[in-house]
Amino acid sequence: ESGAPAALSEGLVGLAGAYDGVIVPPPLSDYPHVREFLFEQDMPAVYLSGFIGRGRSRRVSVDDFAAAQEMTSYLIGLRHTRVGFIKGNPNQFATKERLRGYRSALAAHSVSYDAKLVAPGAFTYESGLKAARKLLSGDPPTASFASNDDMAAAALAVASSRGLKVPRDISIAGFDDSPLASAVFPRLTTVRQPLDAMAAHAVSALIDLIRRPGEGAAEEVRSLEIPYEMVLGESVAASRQV
Repeated sequence: ESGAPAALSEGLVGLAGAYDGVIVPPPLSDYPHVREFLFEQDMPAVYLSGFIGRGRSRRVSVDDFAAAQEMTSYLIGLRHTRVGFIKGNPNQFATKERLRGYRSALAAHSVSYDAKLVAPGAFTYESGLKAARKLLSGDPPTASFASNDDMAAAALAVASSRGLKVPRDISIAGFDDSPLASAVFPRLTTVRQPLDAMAAHAVSALIDLIRRPGEGAAEEVRSLEIPYEMVLGESVAASRQV
């Protein structure tokens, strides 16, 4: 991402005056200079992640914290007390919220946080491979929760390469319910982000911003959370360890 700011700056300049408003998905929605530019240009913007923007903006998202908290609690409820976690890109808002949800669930169930069970990732399959190799070395967890499905699929591959059966030997869960979640075997247990609904609400919010340029909005109106859904596949089962 080192060359992203310069390249984006050129693209953002082209936006000014060419469009009435923009919908900004992650990771662009997490770039401070993108948000600052749109604010300075007084351009209507709807962000699909990150903090609530300044100026003429809205945010449409799922509650990443609550979703990660619920998935982690679900795994703990299946007697997994050693739950590994694969983080996403450290520069993205969702990464921080999902890690916070994971840690909150551990605390709520009186499970000690173990830094050795948390591995860095970047929302890519390749980063998931590296993270899963780290987690499955030495004393591996009985369950692993990855911050997206790409990294969860990578964890499935690493587990298979080490002779581990999923979910008999290790449970693996993801986040997003992307097409990959149902393409791998076993089908991933994951958190569904309703992208169609999020896109529809984002378009509606942007049209409203464009049509009513002089009106502000209270903070609670500027942020819309779309309900997520737990999708139970075949990659998670109760822990066999006593």
